[in-house]
Amino acid sequence: MSLPVVIINPESAAGATRAAWPRIASELATHFGPFTPKFTTHPGEGTELAATAARKGTKLIIACGGDGTISEVANGILSAGSDAELGIFPSGTGGDFRKTIGIPARGGDAARILREGQTRSIDVGRITFTKDDGEHESRYFLGVASFGMSADVVARVKEGGPDWLPAKGPKWLTGRVSFAAAMLQTALKMEPTRVVVQLDDDPARHLTVANLCIANARYFGGGMKIAPNAKLADGKFDVISIGDLSSARILANAPRLYFGAHLSMAEVGHALAMKIVARAVDKNQRIEIEVDGEIPGQLPATFQILPKGLRVRCPRETV
Repeated sequence: MSLPVVIINPESAAGATRAAWPRIASELATHFGPFTPKFTTHPGEGTELAATAARKGTKLIIACGGDGTISEVANGILSAGSDAELGIFPSGTGGDFRKTIGIPARGGDAARILREGQTRSIDVGRITFTKDDGEHESRYFLGVASFGMSADVVARVKEGGPDWLPAKGPKWLTGRVSFAAAMLQTALKMEPTRVVVQLDDDPARHLTVANLCIANARYFGGGMKIAPNAKLADGKFDVISIGDLSSARILANAPRLYFGAHLSMAEVGHALAMKIVARAVDKNQRIEIEVDGEIPGQLPATFQILPKGLRVRCPRETV
């Protein structure tokens, strides 16, 4: 039987994973056992490495990095049509998906879950979006896909954060702080997003939103509990729409957004759906999409749920 494969993104956590690898390898060896390491050298390679390992019959493929790395590895497993299991060893800026399934940030604890945890089948999102050249492309997502101010926030974080931070951002700057700082700058400059959205077979609706999230998991944006009721195995997305709020009102309610107390706000809508179709009201307007912390393209897009489409190594007490 082949050893589990660990796919490491050395650039995750602002490059800190590269320096921390000796410690990570030691924790994995001590608390999990033997494994085969594979390092990525460019964006997207995690998907290629995971697909190759899955096709060779590897039963457990572990993502070592942040949400982007986890998403890449999941995409590789799913694209290979494999029943390989996804494992997670967190080492990244975000850490949103691991929070939903209860993976701790401490390396030794995460490694023990990889050894002793329980296999669970979770839902997966599939998005078909529009690329810059007008062609369509599809990919899978585990956490949240969104559009509106979130795409601008992600872009600012990836560029090193708000203008007043150093170009790369200091390594002590946690995911939550960097995302919150980018959210502040975005809120002060944002314009409302006008879209046409259809949920399942319901009539399409014209909406003006600050942000709209299609959530499979509960967290995005460096710890924001955007979909507090989301369940990973209920066969439906939680669709959260945040209305056309002023920047002052967004900033005043930021704590409610971060801690999941925003669903009671009059400007926030919540629905469940298996399929969402979205496009810009103005077909000439570019509205970028954020997917698991990446920006792969723009509207129009279709989001569909794949019930229990992926096997994941989870703590025994989680659902």
